Amino acid sequence: MSGFKRDRQGNAKKFDGPKPAPKPKSIVRNACTPLFEHLRDELDEHHDRRDRIGKASRDITALSKKIIFSLQRVRKIDDELPQEIQADIDLRLAEIAKLLASIAPEVQNINRLRYARSLVCLEELVEALTFAHYVKTQTLIDHDELSRIVEDLARQGAASEDVAMPDASEDAAQKPSQAAELPTVSITDDDYLYGVFDLTGEMMRFATTASALTGKMASGDSAAADDAPRTIVEDMHDLGSFFEMLPLRSGNRVAWEKKLEVMRQSVHKVEKLGYDRVVRGSERPAGWVPDLSSTDQPEGLE
Repeated sequence: MSGFKRDRQGNAKKFDGPKPAPKPKSIVRNACTPLFEHLRDELDEHHDRRDRIGKASRDITALSKKIIFSLQRVRKIDDELPQEIQADIDLRLAEIAKLLASIAPEVQNINRLRYARSLVCLEELVEALTFAHYVKTQTLIDHDELSRIVEDLARQGAASEDVAMPDASEDAAQKPSQAAELPTVSITDDDYLYGVFDLTGEMMRFATTASALTGKMASGDSAAADDAPRTIVEDMHDLGSFFEMLPLRSGNRVAWEKKLEVMRQSVHKVEKLGYDRVVRGSERPAGWVPDLSSTDQPEGLE
């Protein structure tokens, strides 16, 4: 015989089946409800946009690093890169162009600064493009020219994906102007300066590898037969001097000082490499790679 469940007064409880589902509570609405709903939708849109930009930024950073790795396989400064290296760089740039085009509508007007921290990929892209320009021309590309290159990359990516491109039946003369109206991605002064800061580290690695494998400091072709070719040591000296003369940026002081200190170390390592080549170059065996650490420096010389 089954038992009964009783209440606290001892009376048997009645079971008429499962309890009905509770009725949903009605949402209380007032004059402020539409405002908060709008804010909720705006925040959701902001987080979704930031996630999309962040994902594209990580992919662009990875592709830019691969371009730098390819350029580090070059052994001399020349306006013609090896064919396989140039083909690899062109392939990476095509992928970067599509990624830039995908986020270009998201970073227009005030959003360019709002999501600046999510666009750290542009520093890496600046580093890759300035390094490629230096390896081919032994010069530093300026901000305006580099900005045009990045903007053209975004437009090319949009064109390859047929994003807001003019219809094929339209007059061909109108297509360039319509393509120029496509949303694009621009680089800021901070993107350029921090990217060039990082360029000094790649120049130091390039100088070390080229010196070890060729037995001389990397340099371009001299304009005159009687003039000695300009070496990468002189380029590092000039670049370091320009940064030392710049006033302290009003933005992230810690990041600026850290970049400046790393740049100084890169210049010091290339100087040491050049001095060793001039003073003791004849004593070095072929393929010798110098120890660029500062731990072997006599006390008081650092």
